Amino acid sequence: MPQTDVVLYREEDGTVPLTEWLAGLVPDARDRCLARLALLEEFGHELRRPVAEYLEGTDLYELRVKFHRVNYRMLYFFHGRTAAVVSHGFAKASRIPPAEIRLASERMEKYRADPASHGFDVGG
Repeated sequence: MPQTDVVLYREEDGTVPLTEWLAGLVPDARDRCLARLALLEEFGHELRRPVAEYLEGTDLYELRVKFHRVNYRMLYFFHGRTAAVVSHGFAKASRIPPAEIRLASERMEKYRADPASHGFDVGG
């Protein structure tokens, strides 16, 4: 199975929401989130629970991290067979808020319409 390119969503103004979110986490939580991103890179479409979960009725997936009593989530989608685009991250209390799903869906549409303008390749 080929390695998956992990691409971070980039806004029109050049900001990368995931990197900004990660920068605000405590180091141990950030390390766990980065480890999940490494698993996404290694396993791509094959990643399953408890690490990742498909969000029914969408083209979105969540990377799941639990650190102490906080549930962190990073929403992503696939672009082709070998790229996973990570929209953003957040902490959740119970269910994923619909606003987070809408945000990731909007970013997915923008990315798919213009990948060159909305992708930040972490590998290069």
